[in-house]
Amino acid sequence: MPVNFTAPNPQDLLPVAGVRIGVAEAGIRKARRKDLTVFLLDEGSVVGAVFTRNRYAAAPVQVCREHLSADARVRALVVNTGNANAGTGEPGLQHARQTASALALALGVRHEQVLPFSTGVIMEPLPMDRLLAGLPAALADAASPEGATGAQWLKAAEGIMTTDTLPKAISRRVQLGDRLVTISGIAKGAGMIRPNMATMLGYIATDAAIDAALMDTLARRLADLSFNRVTVDGDTSTNDSFVVMATGQAGNEPLRSLDGSQAQALLAGLTEVARHLAHALVRDGEGATKFITVQVEGGRSADECLRVAYAVAHSPLVKTAFFASDPNLGRILAAVGYAGIDDLDVSRIDLHLGDVHVVQAGGRHPAYREEDGQRVMKEAEILVRIGLGRGDCVETVWTCDFSHDYVTINADYRS
Repeated sequence: MPVNFTAPNPQDLLPVAGVRIGVAEAGIRKARRKDLTVFLLDEGSVVGAVFTRNRYAAAPVQVCREHLSADARVRALVVNTGNANAGTGEPGLQHARQTASALALALGVRHEQVLPFSTGVIMEPLPMDRLLAGLPAALADAASPEGATGAQWLKAAEGIMTTDTLPKAISRRVQLGDRLVTISGIAKGAGMIRPNMATMLGYIATDAAIDAALMDTLARRLADLSFNRVTVDGDTSTNDSFVVMATGQAGNEPLRSLDGSQAQALLAGLTEVARHLAHALVRDGEGATKFITVQVEGGRSADECLRVAYAVAHSPLVKTAFFASDPNLGRILAAVGYAGIDDLDVSRIDLHLGDVHVVQAGGRHPAYREEDGQRVMKEAEILVRIGLGRGDCVETVWTCDFSHDYVTINADYRS
């Protein structure tokens, strides 16, 4: 069961003017499920995107980068689940380009104005006959009255799921001067989640007007505040993609920088949406039973705080201890020690587990009792605070535990 996370109510999801969504069952997945999704953007829309840093980037990631570098105004996105089209060589690139071209032809736009995305099993050829045959149904769904509704965002969230147990979607509204701006977003991912990025697939749209030159900066900022702060298992997927879309139909004066009160208000709303989706990935992590916040304080730089936080959050020994509610907290200290800070003075390390002071000045706190640590570790949501005693920087990472179910899910993933 996901940790304190439930499926969104379709009535809470809001349409974004200038975006239409279509979802279809193309038969790409083994199970009969919605597995093909299209986003159609009105003319004048702009996008920004960030992608995986895995050098074995999937074919659709490579094609998306090609199309975005062409500086064409993106008009559509197409997403298939059930097959990652990764590790597929030149035929995979041809399939990704063919997917974009087929949708472009149907819409009457240029092929570089379509971004293709895939998720699922790696190193399997994409079943192009089924994918292409499913496009008309997805387009018909987008053209229907439902295609522009908030409820369609939930259908899209369901349509991009793989091992997720629940869809992930959220909407917010932000006041920009005399204009009310809408933000809606979805994401999928439950395993192969770590920074670089860590969204697997994520899509956020707003009807705010934003200058095209700002969009990549905005996408990177949002990723760094959300998806690049979560980890499930330390693996970086071949297909990780995060796209921010702005249709400009709210009628506000176009934002040309992230400075100023209106830009900051929009950034706050977008960050709330992105962070909610990123947290949902961890709460629905494969086999997760606990949601863990790792906060590192007193670093000299954000980089060293994050190195320590990720060392703790990625550690299988730490994560299995949390699953068992076993206060074997020396594992946390060991992770701090190998995080890569060469001049770390361990005699200044502090560690709190929830409200329990575990380590003081590098050693066990005189008042610490193991039963107090176990009490905190039995909770579904746990805060780990690590003090480095070196400076004023603070950074936070979110993760989950490792359970027996994580092994079961990944052992049976292709079955």
